[in-house]
Amino acid sequence: MPIIEAQDPSLKDLKGLHLWHGELSSCSQRVRITLAEKGLEWESYIISIPDNEHATPEFQAINPKGLVPAFVDNGTLLIESCDIIDYLDQKYPKPPLRPADTASEATMIEMLAAADKAQADLKLLSHEFLFRPRKQMSETEVNEFAASHNNQVLVDFVKEWQGSDIFPKEKLDAAVNRTDEDFNMLDNAVVDQDWLLGADMTLADIAWMPNIHRMMLMDWPLERYTNLCRWFDRVKARPSYQQALVDWEPPGMAEKFATYVIDRRNSAGVHVTEFGTLAAA
Repeated sequence: MPIIEAQDPSLKDLKGLHLWHGELSSCSQRVRITLAEKGLEWESYIISIPDNEHATPEFQAINPKGLVPAFVDNGTLLIESCDIIDYLDQKYPKPPLRPADTASEATMIEMLAAADKAQADLKLLSHEFLFRPRKQMSETEVNEFAASHNNQVLVDFVKEWQGSDIFPKEKLDAAVNRTDEDFNMLDNAVVDQDWLLGADMTLADIAWMPNIHRMMLMDWPLERYTNLCRWFDRVKARPSYQQALVDWEPPGMAEKFATYVIDRRNSAGVHVTEFGTLAAA
């Protein structure tokens, strides 16, 4: 459980629930969905990733990794989305979002770990196939970001993203292949049941909801996974999907993504379906 000591002492005095999050951040979406499913009230602090607010000293005093989300529960600071939602379900158990039996709970924890592991591929594919039209940083801005952000892994990623017209094909192929494997795993999990672990939605479903939504925006061929598509229809029918995910997207963003995706589809060699196992289908 990533309960960490706050570098900002004022956080210890906070009462209630507080979330520092990004509107489009998939990790933030997980936490917002869980809060919505629990019916919990919370204070919102938007961190603008395009404006590099995650690189400020103020935010890095909250999360030294400089990543969203960060969460405070009555002075207790937590980071890492899958750990936050697990904490929420244990601290606020009604309604329950975990299986009652030990074996299924262990499977849920494995699915949370798999979703967490998939984050690197989701980030790479999102920045390539959705986020390229975002404001490009000048060399000076990239250097300023590198100097101000403490997370060297993220700094290296931003440098590579901003310094290229497209990520290397081998990286994109590998990310597509792993994502396809994950989606086949999820597809098999819901062959004969409504949710990933049975008749009820759990944290496992919440952990993967943002990933499928993101790939839908990317024009990933979800029709390849018949059972997963039916699962996603059930996901979209949950009020929390609209309240905690769709409603937080900036106005017109989905339309802008759709236009960009169409443009890439019309340009040979740059659409997501032209990489990895998707290209071989």
